[in-house]
Amino acid sequence: MTSETMNLQELLEKTTDADFLREMIGFTAQRLMDVEVEALTGAAPGVRAPSRLNQRNGYRDRTWETRAGTVELRIPKLRKGSYFPGFLEPRRVAEKALTAVIQEAYIQGVSTRSVDVLVQAMGMTGISKSQVSRLCGEIDGRVETFLTRPLEGDWPYVWLDATYVKVREAGRIVSKAVTIAVGVNSDGRREVLGMDIGCSEAETFWLDFLRKLARRGLRGVKLVISDAHEGLKAAITRVLNATWQRCRVHTMRNLLAHAGKQGRGVAAAFVATAFAQDDAAAAKAQWRRVADQLRPKLPKLAAFMDEAEADVLAYMDFPAAHRTKLHSTNPLERVNGEVKRRTNVIGIFPNEEAVVRQVGAILLEQNDEWSVQRGRYMTLETIAPLSNDPIVSLPAVAV
Repeated sequence: MTSETMNLQELLEKTTDADFLREMIGFTAQRLMDVEVEALTGAAPGVRAPSRLNQRNGYRDRTWETRAGTVELRIPKLRKGSYFPGFLEPRRVAEKALTAVIQEAYIQGVSTRSVDVLVQAMGMTGISKSQVSRLCGEIDGRVETFLTRPLEGDWPYVWLDATYVKVREAGRIVSKAVTIAVGVNSDGRREVLGMDIGCSEAETFWLDFLRKLARRGLRGVKLVISDAHEGLKAAITRVLNATWQRCRVHTMRNLLAHAGKQGRGVAAAFVATAFAQDDAAAAKAQWRRVADQLRPKLPKLAAFMDEAEADVLAYMDFPAAHRTKLHSTNPLERVNGEVKRRTNVIGIFPNEEAVVRQVGAILLEQNDEWSVQRGRYMTLETIAPLSNDPIVSLPAVAV
C-alpha cells in the first residue's frame, strides 16, 4: 500500500516549482526572525511603546543552504547586543572541530577523566576511526583552504599576537605558541590573515611565519602592532619593511612595574599626558619631558621610557582617526579570548593537527562574521591614502 504522506526530500524531488519552495522557505524564515526579534525588542517595528527594550539597527545579508537551494535571508540587527536565528546553527564549524578533536583524542588513548566527561556530555558512547576520519577531513579541507588563500591588495595595518596551548608530543606534554595575524586592507575591511604554531617566539619562527604571509600576497604593510616578542622587530624589518608599534597596554604594564605600588597612579597619569597629544612631535616632546621629571625619583622607569619612546609612539605618525585602534593589540584580544575559551575546554591537544583544526575553525568563523558586517572597520576616506595602489589612493570625485 502506497503511503499517503511523503517526506520533504521526496517532495523536493517531485516538485517542478523549486523557486516557489525557496520563496516559501524564505518567507517563513523571515517571519520566524521577525517574531524572535520582536520578543527581544519588546515592540513591533516602528511602534513606540513603554515596553520597548531595544531598537532594530538594519539588516545583514546571509545565504542559507537548504534542500530547496540557496535562500537569501536578511537577518535583523539590534542596536544593543546581537541576534542570530537559532535555525542557522551558529558556530557549527567550530563545534564540529571540537567534536573531532575530542574524538581523535579518545581514539588515540588520551582517555583522561576530562575527555571521558566531555564525550559522555556530547552523548557519544563510541565511534569508529573511519567516522573520525570523515569528520576531520571535512573540517580540515575548509580550514586549509581558508588559511592558505591568496591575500589580495594592500594591507596597511597588521596585528600579531600569540597564545599558548598544551600539546602531546613524543610522550610529553609541551606548550606551543599559536600565533594569529589580523589585518585591515585598503578597503577598510578587517580579516584574519593566518595562523601558525611554533615551539617558541624566536626570530626564526617569526621570519618563517611572516614569509609565509608574504608568499600568499601580504604587501603594502605600513604598521605592525604587537607585544615586544623576542626577534619580532627584526623579522618585521627584514620581511615587511614596516614600522613596528609596541603594544601600549603591555608597555604601560612593564613601565609601571618600576614605579612601586604607591607611585603607579601618579606615574600613569604623567605618562598618559603624552598619549593625549595631537601629533607625533608633541607626543614625543611630552614623553621626554615626563621622563625627565620622573628621573630623579624613578631612574629605572625613566630609562625604560627612553628605550621605549620610538616604539610605543609609532602609531602617532598615522591618521588620527585610526590611532585608537593602532596603539595596542586590543583588536586581537577578543579573538584570542574566544580561542582560549574554546581550547581550554579541550585542555591537552593530541597533536598539532588538532590545534590547527580547532583554532582554524574558530578563526574561519570570526572572519565570516567580520565579512557580513556592513560597516567598515576603518573608513575608506581615511585609509585610502595609505594604499600603494594608485587607483585606490585617488581622491573621491563628486558626481
